[in-house]
Amino acid sequence: MTSDTAKQDALLDELLKGYTNPKDILGEHGLLKQLTRRLVERALEAEMTAHLGYAPHAPEGGGSGNSRNGKSAKTIQTETGPLAIEVPRDRNGDFEPQLVSKRQRRLEGFDEKVLALYARGLSTRGIQGHLEELYGVEVSPTLISNVTESVLADVKAWQSRPLASVYPILYFDALIVKSREAGPVKNKAVYLALGVNLQGEKELLGLWIADTEGAKFWLSVFTELKNRGVQDGFIACVDGLKGLPEAIETVFPNIQVQLCIVHKVRHSLQYVTWKERKAVAKDLRAIYGAATLTEAEAALARFADTWDAKYPAISQSWRADWTRLTVFFDDPPEIRKVLYTTNAIESLNFSLRKLLKTRGAFPIANGVSGSAEAALPNDEAILKILYLGLQRIEKKWTMPIQDWKRALNHFVILFGNRVTL
Repeated sequence: MTSDTAKQDALLDELLKGYTNPKDILGEHGLLKQLTRRLVERALEAEMTAHLGYAPHAPEGGGSGNSRNGKSAKTIQTETGPLAIEVPRDRNGDFEPQLVSKRQRRLEGFDEKVLALYARGLSTRGIQGHLEELYGVEVSPTLISNVTESVLADVKAWQSRPLASVYPILYFDALIVKSREAGPVKNKAVYLALGVNLQGEKELLGLWIADTEGAKFWLSVFTELKNRGVQDGFIACVDGLKGLPEAIETVFPNIQVQLCIVHKVRHSLQYVTWKERKAVAKDLRAIYGAATLTEAEAALARFADTWDAKYPAISQSWRADWTRLTVFFDDPPEIRKVLYTTNAIESLNFSLRKLLKTRGAFPIANGVSGSAEAALPNDEAILKILYLGLQRIEKKWTMPIQDWKRALNHFVILFGNRVTL
């Protein structure tokens, strides 16, 4: 133990003498709040000394042209509740404290607390109740709205930030939410673009809100990504939205589009009776679970022999999309699942849906929507909620995807000098 640590511990022991009740330490008039008050006030006194150029009662203050002129009471909101402090004044009235400015009513950290609650999906009323219950802080809805409104500038900066030139893997997907603007409630599409960079790390490239999901709007998304610096991608993983692969290839002509196998299987099983779904799913698994493209082609032929009499549309659909369903066979088995499913972005969508459902945006799943329409947010509120939620989610993306080094080496073989490390 260092001497500084020993001194700090001795000081803490001295401060805690006689404190046996938690309220004596953490309560409204407890030690923690007293220390915070004294710390803030001492810091403000130090600022005043620096401003005047002399300490309290120092003789050099005489004739300096300015002096201390008492104190004014002020209450600020902190992470642990309201705090009453005294702010020193100078006679000339030109002292501008930095720790707590003249018009500041919230100590640094309070806004972050409000935004953290908002990011977890709490409504303005929910945040208001939470702060009052836990910290005894009465906060107006206007103040909360002002704090969350400040996020929009961050959202706009994030949406227009420059991006890397190459993302080996790109995922594109959309989720449908309900939004209330000036008129009636509408279904809106939230477009999401997720990239895996050359270090194997996931990065959300952007999110956009539009009236519906369609290839035309996706084309504008891809164009924006290119304008922000993305020049190349090796594989784009998407669902089966009509026109989406062509829209990607218009902007990124060298990219390979991999259709999501999970979406394809789900679509195929819609043709099948409940009794035979398990058997059909097993035979479909033999196709995309094959070791090689040749084996997959043979498995598709066997599937057609077995099921075409009952469900001819399935094999026809797979053959029509065969080139874009089998891109992943060029890659090592260890990363194929990363490529042939959109699980990476669908798990992100799942987390965002939970946020929106908590807040009242009620994402639509399987055609079933939520109620309580009066609580629905508008487009700006949805953007704020999703952006703040994404900041929390991205903090968990600390590791590259599994077997990334092997995948990257394989990409070098396949794509040559397009891999720019």
